[in-house]
Amino acid sequence: MLVRILSALFVVAAALALPAAAHEYKLGDLEIVHPWARASAGEAKNGAVYLEIVNKGDTADRLIGAATSAAEHAELHTHISENGIMKMRPVEAIDIAPGEHIVLKPGGLHVMLMGLKGTLVEGVMFPITLVFEKAGSIEVEAEVASVATMHGKHGEGAGMQ
Repeated sequence: MLVRILSALFVVAAALALPAAAHEYKLGDLEIVHPWARASAGEAKNGAVYLEIVNKGDTADRLIGAATSAAEHAELHTHISENGIMKMRPVEAIDIAPGEHIVLKPGGLHVMLMGLKGTLVEGVMFPITLVFEKAGSIEVEAEVASVATMHGKHGEGAGMQ
């Protein structure tokens, strides 16, 4: 009898752990994989969210915006090189062609968080809403990784390199 109870508890615990381990979201034909942010360095007022978007459909879509309660404002950004100097610039949208796999990562496309309302603490998760032109909106949870990380806790396992 004790073995049955322990086995049942193990199955329940494993099932409860699956959603947190997956850290993937689906919105129509779009998959959003492992949203993450770096922990704040000191009293930083800005931060960024990184993630992957996979379009498994036959129709192009565009990421056109983002919002979060963790910051006063969120914008889509990219890095560009001007005269050998890397600079961040806002972009109107991020195109996602059918079958395309887009990676928002440090040094490239990202969701810029401006006016952080608090410190981004390693290990904590916070909500961010992503807005797509055709698929609509989805709220996901961004996991805060170490300030030194370059590709999130699950980096290579999530396909980021």
